[in-house]
Amino acid sequence: MELKGSRRSPAGRTAGLPAEHATEGDATRVVVIVPHHARRGAEEDATRRTPEARLDEAVGLALAIDLDVVAALTVSLSQVRPATYLGTGKVEEVGEQVSANEAGLVFVDAPLSPVQQRNLEKAWSAKVIDRTALILEIFGQRARTKEGVLQVELAHLNYQRSRLVRSWTHLERQRGGFGFLGGPGETQIEADRRLIGERIVKIERELEQVKRTRALHRASRKKVPYPIVALVGYTNAGKSTLFNRLTRAEVRAQDLLFATLDPTLRAVQLSGGERVILSDTVGFISDLPTQLVAAFRATLEEVIEADLILHVRDVSHEDAEAQAHDVEQVLSDLDIDPADHHRLIEVWNKIDQLDEDGRTRLFNTVSRREGEARPIPVSALTGEGMDTLLATISTRLGRDRVMLSVELEAPDGEGLSWLYRHSEVMDRREGEDGRLHLVVRVPEDRAEHIERRFGARRMKARGAA
Repeated sequence: MELKGSRRSPAGRTAGLPAEHATEGDATRVVVIVPHHARRGAEEDATRRTPEARLDEAVGLALAIDLDVVAALTVSLSQVRPATYLGTGKVEEVGEQVSANEAGLVFVDAPLSPVQQRNLEKAWSAKVIDRTALILEIFGQRARTKEGVLQVELAHLNYQRSRLVRSWTHLERQRGGFGFLGGPGETQIEADRRLIGERIVKIERELEQVKRTRALHRASRKKVPYPIVALVGYTNAGKSTLFNRLTRAEVRAQDLLFATLDPTLRAVQLSGGERVILSDTVGFISDLPTQLVAAFRATLEEVIEADLILHVRDVSHEDAEAQAHDVEQVLSDLDIDPADHHRLIEVWNKIDQLDEDGRTRLFNTVSRREGEARPIPVSALTGEGMDTLLATISTRLGRDRVMLSVELEAPDGEGLSWLYRHSEVMDRREGEDGRLHLVVRVPEDRAEHIERRFGARRMKARGAA
């Protein structure tokens, strides 16, 4: 077991933890435990995280909710113990750290069963939460829209329904409510189960309405029609910074896990004058709780329906390959083929954080990739590579769309209005005879209708290969 030292929360909030474990104005003191399972032989590959990287990520999760990390430890395991997850000796060692640091909370970066959680709380005389519980709590604090709040609450309730067990016996109470860091509740298990079940049914009904509304919004956007470009990537890969760079928006972007939760959409004008809708989505993470994947299915449908997907990667991170693998797993769960490079562009972000040798190796790797599989190196912070990225987006989208030349009589205001509503107007000029000359871009299935109605002629799409 290795002690990594203390990392403290900058904000100094209590994060909703029980008052007996935090003084006013101070964050709750937490010990972070990362169990490390020894693996050998063929299982050693690029997608396996190092214990150090896992520990950094676990500490980042704790700091993301403003906890005061007083100790962070990796624990080597040969096998998982059914009663306590950790072995007896390790439980005692961690208990010494909890006592020495006067910690009121222990975060175990692993999935704990209710029995394991209860036994560890007794052994350490402190509240214990696992990875799923902490991620759910972070999402609960980040959600701002009604949809986001409902989705997080649904995930909370589905998780807690299996956790209605007796704990904190010195208080003679049960767990209650849908928060995990807010302390024990007082309702009886049977009443809790009934109330949670009723609340789940109600939330699912509300989310069905949200899903229908979102589907209507997507249908409206398809009629405009601007292509949808969705950003996906591991949390803290720089998606929101890239989104702000491309859209000149002010979406929250900082060096913090899950800084952005609710999806954001903005219009972007590409180098050729065409417009697209850019969608910033929630960041992925390894071992993302299944409750959250299910709850955020409606939000992630923005990715499913996107015309183009930008997989943003932090190439300066030591676990870049493992993070990419986790993102690809989630995309596969959404029935999106990560190897479909016609639809998916890899954006290698944070090249500004590489030294000269690192940049040389990176660009050599990029040059060896061929065709559409070639990634785009960028720095969302400095703007390096943005022109290449925008040009690539324009080229990819242009391949699936048809450019048409249309002429309209000056009085045909209705036709002009229809074209603006149902096509992408790339260029508009007025001739000496008063006729309007337009260049529009539309999906293939809409081109024939415009050709018949307006006598349009096909052109070579801008940026087409």
